Amino acid sequence: MTAAITRRTPVVGALVAEGVSFVGTRVSMIAIPWFVLSTTGSATQTGLVAAAEITPLVALKALGGPLLDRIGPRRVSLVCDLLSAFVVAAIPVLHGLGLLTFPTLLVLVAIAGALRGPGDAGKAAMSPEIARTAGWSLERVSGLAAAVERTSSMAGAALAGLLVASVGAADALYVDAASFLVSFVVFGVATAGLGRPVPPEVDADPTSYVTELRQGWDFLRTEPVLIAICVMVAVTNLVDQAYAAVLAPVWAKDSGAGVAVLGTLFAVMSGASVVGALIAARWGETLPRYRTYVVAFLICGAPRFVVMALESPVWAVFAVTAVAGVASGFLNPILGAVILERIPAPLLGRVSSLNTAICWSLMPLGGVLGGLAVTGLGISPALLVAGAAYFLTTMAPTRVPSFRRMDRAPVEDTQTMVTGSGHPPA
Repeated sequence: MTAAITRRTPVVGALVAEGVSFVGTRVSMIAIPWFVLSTTGSATQTGLVAAAEITPLVALKALGGPLLDRIGPRRVSLVCDLLSAFVVAAIPVLHGLGLLTFPTLLVLVAIAGALRGPGDAGKAAMSPEIARTAGWSLERVSGLAAAVERTSSMAGAALAGLLVASVGAADALYVDAASFLVSFVVFGVATAGLGRPVPPEVDADPTSYVTELRQGWDFLRTEPVLIAICVMVAVTNLVDQAYAAVLAPVWAKDSGAGVAVLGTLFAVMSGASVVGALIAARWGETLPRYRTYVVAFLICGAPRFVVMALESPVWAVFAVTAVAGVASGFLNPILGAVILERIPAPLLGRVSSLNTAICWSLMPLGGVLGGLAVTGLGISPALLVAGAAYFLTTMAPTRVPSFRRMDRAPVEDTQTMVTGSGHPPA
């Protein structure tokens, strides 16, 4: 029993650290825009703050991969969490002292985004080693991580509303800062001995940072399954961002459903996806990945948009959203396992972080394109266009013959991941 608990300590600690971090991040995602709006009254400046965070976040995810492989993903994650706590806390401290100008806020938010990029990538890069240490499948670990993410995001959103209303948007950011400190301690203790850098081969010549970055890209572009997933997720993330930021709110307003229904709708989607993720964590490794991918996306993609576009009753929108949420919970565990198991250990940091950066790269355009579609076409046609885009994007990889290989891991790559870490699991 003691040995089993020891083996599972890293995965439990990582999940707890991620959950706490997601709660804090959700608080920050709501508190910072509200803080900017309440102090400046400018939607433009609010948008600039959002762009200032996400741009370096995506850039550092793409460029920070070799750093993970060189000094180890655990060390990178811990340093980023610790520094993030001080950077986020600086916002309410400077505001309270009357020293927080808008340019200073932009700089602090940009630094926070830059730290979050490699910090998150480092935790993701440790997933295979954590799963091996626990003796669990990647589907199980990814499914639990997805459930924790969605649950803590819901809790964080509710907490943010209470905090902003009670103590103000600026002081609410102290919770985000504290969450980084808790994550730092829990993750550091739970993963002690893991996440070391992969030692270079004895006969390997020294390489530059740029060369290592290019090696990551060279590997990624020769993997048709990974490329197909990257492109697909990038486009669906764009459409999902348009849905959350523009299409669903406009539907709620024009249909008379109201903001309360909109908030409940998002909560239902998140809650149902938790259920799906937990089911996938328990039984996902026994399911055929390719067929599950196709069925899940057929259920959770276009129907959400179509039911709104057809001006269906609110109960029908909720019913479709709930079913879609459950189906969506199966996707991250499957896609996460496929991605991680196909990357050799020496390239894991740079390829996984580059993959994530590509997946996030189109998100800043989601709100803009959603707004343009509603303005030019109207809400119902815009929803139908978005649903069609979702359907075509998610089904397009099925036309790539090699995509069916997602049902099995490349034997040589899996062996490399198991034996190439340079040290046994702690």
